[in-house]
Amino acid sequence: MLASRCPFEDVKERSIRLLQAVQDLGVRIPRPLGNGPSRFIPEKEILQVSKVDARTQSIFEDAFAALRRLDNISLVMGFHPQYLESFLRTQHYLLQMDGPLSLHYRHYIGIMAAARHQCSYLVNLHVNDFLQVGGDLKWLNGLDEAPQKLQQLGELNKILAHRPWLLTKEHIERLLKAEEHSWSLAELIHAVVLLTHYHSLASFTFGCGIMPEIHCDGGHTFRPPSLSQYCVCDIANGNGHANHHDDLFGNQEVCGEVEVLMERMKQLQECRDDEEASQEEMATRFEREKTESMLVVTAEDEEGVPSRDISRHFEDPSYGYKDFSRRGEHVPTLRVQDYSWEDHGFSLVNRLYPDVGQMLDEKFQMAYNLTYNTMATHKDVDTSMLRRAIWNYIHCMFGIRYDDYDYGEINQLLDRSFKIYIKTMVCSPEKTTKRMYESFWRQFQHSEKVHVNLLLMEARMQAELLYALRAITRYMT
Repeated sequence: MLASRCPFEDVKERSIRLLQAVQDLGVRIPRPLGNGPSRFIPEKEILQVSKVDARTQSIFEDAFAALRRLDNISLVMGFHPQYLESFLRTQHYLLQMDGPLSLHYRHYIGIMAAARHQCSYLVNLHVNDFLQVGGDLKWLNGLDEAPQKLQQLGELNKILAHRPWLLTKEHIERLLKAEEHSWSLAELIHAVVLLTHYHSLASFTFGCGIMPEIHCDGGHTFRPPSLSQYCVCDIANGNGHANHHDDLFGNQEVCGEVEVLMERMKQLQECRDDEEASQEEMATRFEREKTESMLVVTAEDEEGVPSRDISRHFEDPSYGYKDFSRRGEHVPTLRVQDYSWEDHGFSLVNRLYPDVGQMLDEKFQMAYNLTYNTMATHKDVDTSMLRRAIWNYIHCMFGIRYDDYDYGEINQLLDRSFKIYIKTMVCSPEKTTKRMYESFWRQFQHSEKVHVNLLLMEARMQAELLYALRAITRYMT
């Protein structure tokens, strides 16, 4: 780990020399299984960021000093140092600083949340952290070995991860009035923030193809390079030989896709200036987009069976996101004018878990407003319309409506392959594949696709939080 990922060059060089000396004595040295922090993004491109950006290098050094590691998620987020700084500050506060929950409870809740999406990367990370802070090894045998109080969180974990609009004040009441196993309101807010944080971080992990670190399970091998040039995950998904420009969703024309998108943005802006749709028409367009989003089929539609190592940390493995409209069911609409993060959720979190509301708000704003005014090779581009379409499309899939937004813009700006990627990553991230990552925005930079993943992650987290906080508010009133 020190020889490959330490941001301090002197430590890194000494570690390399030490490993070489040990290898010269005949000791087998493990090597990374796979090429770099991501299966989707070239290692050289990721590692180059900190070499040319002093701020990124400084953030990496601070993170390493605080955590004694530099994980692959941070390395990939390093494309966007402003966001990374906010993310690490928030995550550190949730896991390490004073709060309602004990340290081992925090990491166990992280395990429960990540396991819900079969994210072995995050599960393994927090299993190690859980044990380091004195967690009971027996709890890792399965959720049924954990305290009753944590077991009762399983239902909330399940609904938030897959169908948050079904959450009611009755779910909250059962947790707060469970006699000796009851949660306090402050503890529950802390737990909800952790659950939503790790559900959405699982989306980012799969969406960017994050690889395990060399010291983790599945992150190393002792085989010679010729026998293990591909990640096991790549071989399983048929991604080992994928070409960056292979179009596995149909032979769409790649050339000029950026220019076409920019032209559509320009035309939509002109239409905005010329005419404004009525409230009735805006509502109709939202319902149409919400229904259509349910009909977008994820690329890998067969159900995967989670391994026992993962499924033991959560209940009801068969429960997941479903296409409700196909079964005659309907996702109800939550109007932001009736319950929003800015006017309702923010103050509730800040009141019961001081400072966290502010940190989350800064992180949401950072992801939403982040821009370099570029699109691929084009400079001085206003991307606000595109960022808003992505954010609002995700919220639309969760039934959340902004009265002042014209949902007709979404179909103009987000093509089918992009919608497939968004829906898979947000609703069933464990099914995300390299070919899906490569099929959308093929002329864009990897850093821009990472930015998309940050938007998807934060929009998803805010959507889950809105439903959880609304249920808590209804219980309190």
